[in-house]
Amino acid sequence: MRLYQAVYQMECAMNEWSNAKLCDIANLILGLFLLLSPWIVGYSGSPEQNALISGVIIVGLSVAALAAFAQWEEWLNLLLGLWVLVSPWVLGFQGTAAATVHIVVGVLVAALAAIEMWLMQQTPHAPR
Repeated sequence: MRLYQAVYQMECAMNEWSNAKLCDIANLILGLFLLLSPWIVGYSGSPEQNALISGVIIVGLSVAALAAFAQWEEWLNLLLGLWVLVSPWVLGFQGTAAATVHIVVGVLVAALAAIEMWLMQQTPHAPR
């Protein structure tokens, strides 16, 4: 019976790990899109600077999380996603195509970070 429990816990942990990695990959793609969005959508100025800086940080955090998961990376991605979400109003470019990109990417990045943190909290701990 103990062997079955150990195998089940390992299987659950691997499934949660895979789901968490999918969240990191999705955040990596979103970061790349945000980084390239000034050229894809066609905007410049402070929205462009915000997209470039935020995109680079999201990509970097996602790569770091894929290499070695740490809870702080997800907290930073959550905060960065919230920043990208509110930045159109803070930086004064609401009502533009750049704002739409920032709002959508910000919501998705923050949601994925929150989901990943929740998934990692639900992972059963392997026996020591």
